[in-house]
Amino acid sequence: MKVFINPGHDRVYDSGAINPVTGVRECDIAAKAGKLLAGYLQTAGLEVRTLQDDSLALVCAESNEWGADLFVSLHCNAFNTQARGTETYYKSFNGQRLANFIQSQIIRSVPTIDRGCKTGNLYVLNNTDTVAVLVEMAFIDNMEDLAILENDLDKMVRAIARGITDYWTA
Repeated sequence: MKVFINPGHDRVYDSGAINPVTGVRECDIAAKAGKLLAGYLQTAGLEVRTLQDDSLALVCAESNEWGADLFVSLHCNAFNTQARGTETYYKSFNGQRLANFIQSQIIRSVPTIDRGCKTGNLYVLNNTDTVAVLVEMAFIDNMEDLAILENDLDKMVRAIARGITDYWTA
C-alpha cells in the first residue's frame, strides 16, 4: 500500500496557526508528526512519500502522479484559545471509513476531546485521486491541547498509523 503524507502548511511561506503564548507553529508540529508517521508506516511495510509545501496543487499533483492508495494531511486546529479536541475530515465513503479508524485510535490513545469525523470541502480532499483524510490533531492555540501536541505527539501519531493499518486490513 502507498500512503502519501502531507504535513500541513509550509515552514517558509505559511506556517499555519501559531500558539499566541508560546509561538509554537502548526507547520513545525505537522512536520514532526509527518516524519514520525512515515517511519511507523514504513516499519509496517507500507510505501510512503511525504511532502510539506505551500502549494496544495503541487502536493495533490505529486500524490496523484505517484498513484497513492491513501492521502493523509496532518494539521493543528485553531479558533478562540478555548476550543479543544481532535477531528478528522473526509469526502468519500472510503474516506469516512479511514477517518473513523484514525479518529477512533486517537481518541483511545491520548487525552483529547472527540470532535468526530466530518465531511469537508477542503482543497486536498477535493483534488486527490485517492481516499483522503485531513486530521486536525488538536487546537494549537489552546494550552491544554498544545500540551497534548508537545507531550503526546508520538502516541497520537502511532494511533494515526494504527488507524491507517486498521483501514487497510479491514
